[in-house]
Amino acid sequence: MSLYRIPEPRNEPVLAYAPGSPETTRLSARLKSMQAEEAEIPMVIDGKDVTTGDLKDIRPPHDHRRVVARYHAGQSSHVEDAIAAAKRAQPAWRALPFEQRISVFLKAADLLATTWRDHLNAATMIGQSKSVHQAEIDAACELIDFFRFNAKFAEEIYRDQPASSPGMWNRMEQRPLEGFVYAVTPFNFTSIGGNLPTAPAMMGNTVVWKPASTSVLSSYWVMRLLQEAGLPDGVINVVYGSGSAIGSVPLQSPDFAGVHFTGSTAVFQGMWREIGSNIERYRAYPRIVGETGGKDFIFAHPSADPQALAVAIVRGAFEYQGQKCSAASRAYVPKSMWPDVLERVRAMLSEIRMGPVEDFSNFMNAVIDRASFEKLRGAIDEAKASSHSKIVAGGEYDDTEGYFIRPTVIETSDPAYRTMCEELFGPIITVFPYEDAQFEATLDLCDSTSPYALTGAIFAQDRYAVDTATRRLVDAAGNFYINDKPTGAVVGQQPFGGGRASGTNDKAGSKINLLRWLNPRTIKETFVPPHDFRYPFLGGGE
Repeated sequence: MSLYRIPEPRNEPVLAYAPGSPETTRLSARLKSMQAEEAEIPMVIDGKDVTTGDLKDIRPPHDHRRVVARYHAGQSSHVEDAIAAAKRAQPAWRALPFEQRISVFLKAADLLATTWRDHLNAATMIGQSKSVHQAEIDAACELIDFFRFNAKFAEEIYRDQPASSPGMWNRMEQRPLEGFVYAVTPFNFTSIGGNLPTAPAMMGNTVVWKPASTSVLSSYWVMRLLQEAGLPDGVINVVYGSGSAIGSVPLQSPDFAGVHFTGSTAVFQGMWREIGSNIERYRAYPRIVGETGGKDFIFAHPSADPQALAVAIVRGAFEYQGQKCSAASRAYVPKSMWPDVLERVRAMLSEIRMGPVEDFSNFMNAVIDRASFEKLRGAIDEAKASSHSKIVAGGEYDDTEGYFIRPTVIETSDPAYRTMCEELFGPIITVFPYEDAQFEATLDLCDSTSPYALTGAIFAQDRYAVDTATRRLVDAAGNFYINDKPTGAVVGQQPFGGGRASGTNDKAGSKINLLRWLNPRTIKETFVPPHDFRYPFLGGGE
């Protein structure tokens, strides 16, 4: 037996997709063929394709009149089957040597970096309306990074052992949890959809995976990728369906060992309440790991570089239509510099193209579905009618062919205006221009305005201002950026997660997250045990 060393991970290089490049030609062809397939997508339970006949349409958000695929929706009985499959698979999977388990995911990373790259990128672009660049950094690069870096983190966890005194050997055994893990994944990141079930699986757990209905196409291809990489049957079981139909079934099972969740704050809080009400039925206290909402901020000091600030607003608020958990949705800018910054933002927005994903020159595409479109349209119309706010850029929308919202900047005189406080999850940012002399007071306002604490950024050239903001906003963001937009966390470089109403801050892309899926056992072996119960202080019994 040997202790194997995982290959040193490196972040996957991002392909450029320049016009006429080989990667552009390949991906364009895969986009065309995938849209013509009208695939029928099954659930996968115990390694077998499961169909129900209850077919749901998959329509691209940027072309909602077209059906590109259909998936089989499940019911509670299918979740029960998935739980049973996970339970059957666990003894063999947890007994499999570490290097054999990890090899599955290292192979998946290499497959995704090569022959599977176009599959995942195309599915993400079509089903989730991502631009070619946003799909590449998500479905390809970040998911590859999760597989490779988590493998290395796992090795480091297993190698970390306690000290031993003379005459004994102390060991730490890292066991998987007793029972199954329930992975609930969102629409907005294919990489999150791939990471949430596989991180626990790497550590020897088996999983029931429920993707968002609006990300079924990419989730299907992630599952097929894992199967080709050699994932044994039953280790990860994927079920589709509405939360009302299947969401509570795993939480009722005595074998429920934990939930790995990314999604809305309200849903996560509801799950937490249900877990609490069921606590006496579980074999062990479940692990509750969640990343939820955000109201992420950009805060500018009067010394900020106006061009860097303007770029951060445009990229941070409008990439992937503002549908990133980390997207900037509120900003605090000194009144003295706001007119200049706004002019720069408007100039950039005038160059931004928006449309279908097949046109690689589009910076933005459509928001995910009609419900999102209606929510965002309502916020824009409300801002137009309000006496406390005005639209200073964008504000147009059109759902004729797709759910398109132009990048929109709202200026408000009220720091507690609704769009400064509530998560919208779309291409809308609200700016509060503050009095230059009120820098520190406005920092306190920023800290207290939102219940969330996911990401935030400070822009300043004054180092004292940077230090002040870093200290005053210490609990306002789990990922804090200095002179950079609050999006784009990279696996292995900026572990991601936030506190307050933004989640449990268990930092995806780090050892912290993997430790949540382990149940450590300390083993102490004494080589020469004592043969007399008396300690020296007893004086030998005299």
